[in-house]
Amino acid sequence: MPAEESVAQGAGNAEAAELKNDLLRLQAEYVNYRKRVERDRAVAGEMAVIGVLNSLLPVLDDVDAARQHGDLTDGPFAAIANKLENALKTYGLVRIDETGVEFDPTIHEALIQQPGEDIEVDTVSQVLRSGYKSGERVLRAAQVIVAVPA
Repeated sequence: MPAEESVAQGAGNAEAAELKNDLLRLQAEYVNYRKRVERDRAVAGEMAVIGVLNSLLPVLDDVDAARQHGDLTDGPFAAIANKLENALKTYGLVRIDETGVEFDPTIHEALIQQPGEDIEVDTVSQVLRSGYKSGERVLRAAQVIVAVPA
């Protein structure tokens, strides 16, 4: 009988090892599922924020136009515009409006090229419409005039 017990015990150990492997595999699948769900949730949240930011870009253009015409120098509307811009900055909105920087086709849209003096590379000489980005994602390229080496 000891031989039969040893065979039964060996079969039981093999079955226990197989069940343990199944449990470990199931646990790994669950961990991967949770990571995928968390990643998808983060992407969906980021896309929602980007959608809202994109819908507010025309409002920011109007605020810029009002500033350029001197309508937002002081008063309650100037305060509201500042609050709006600061609130959007907390969501990662960054304005692309620098002049004198090297032209970068990933963030600039060249509308006009003009010969420039004392420059060695294509340089942004004027911003016609500000661009915006959120993190590394460009929401809208800045429309610019580019000075090119003569």
